[in-house]
Amino acid sequence: MTRKYIDCREFPSEMNCSITIAADREDELIEAAAQHAVAVHKHTDTPELRQQLKQIMHEGRPPG
Repeated sequence: MTRKYIDCREFPSEMNCSITIAADREDELIEAAAQHAVAVHKHTDTPELRQQLKQIMHEGRPPG
């Protein structure tokens, strides 16, 4: 199983968020990232948001 991550710095944001979220499963990662996007960045949890998150998802471990 390959670890996956989303680096918030790759998603446009006015607050220049530096959070990176990682998980072993894609569904778990997308859920955590969507919750972060709603709670911190005030996005609405929509299928479009989750699709955007999938597009910036990477395999492997986040860089140092």
